[in-house]
Amino acid sequence: MNTTFSKSAKFIVILGLTASAALGLSACVPLLVAGAATSGAMIAFDRRSFGAQTEDQAIEMKGQSRLPEAVARAGGVSVTSFNRKVLLTGQVADEKAKLESEAAMAKMESVASVHNELSIGSKVALGTSTSDTTITGRVRASLLEARDLQSNAFKVVTETGVVYLMGLVTQREGDRAAQIAARVPGATRVVTVYQYLSEDDLGRVERRASR
Repeated sequence: MNTTFSKSAKFIVILGLTASAALGLSACVPLLVAGAATSGAMIAFDRRSFGAQTEDQAIEMKGQSRLPEAVARAGGVSVTSFNRKVLLTGQVADEKAKLESEAAMAKMESVASVHNELSIGSKVALGTSTSDTTITGRVRASLLEARDLQSNAFKVVTETGVVYLMGLVTQREGDRAAQIAARVPGATRVVTVYQYLSEDDLGRVERRASR
């Protein structure tokens, strides 16, 4: 059975995704969400283990609270974790603070690696943050509408118009998602922070999840 979105349904989805981004609920995506595939209905599930999901939430919360203690003026830094891989975005005062932020996160328990995308400068204005939230919502909605992708396999972060895509995906899925994100109005650049699966690995993950 194929799933078709009406215009009103699409609006509701986009509105809901934008609201979720505004509230910082990217780590609280349901484990099971209905999606659509080219060959019938598809259930999109979280490809991370339950333990990894739990640890990702803990890493984000602890990292967000610990960074200001470890690094001077780290209030503009955002911590995003997916499958124990951490993405740092936002602004810090200088190069020293940038390196200290990365080192502080790398020392945290359960963190496998750190991808440092911090920039040097002042914290962005409210208008920029609002625009970033809107872009994130649009990217998520576009991924949800893509009939050949499982939107729940991706985590989306936007900082000053730059869209960061995280996920446990195949090369095909990763490239396709990046192409979709690049077409979203307001997105100036797309940076991928993926962990790749082979098609065989993905099949094993899907079979395990269906048991």
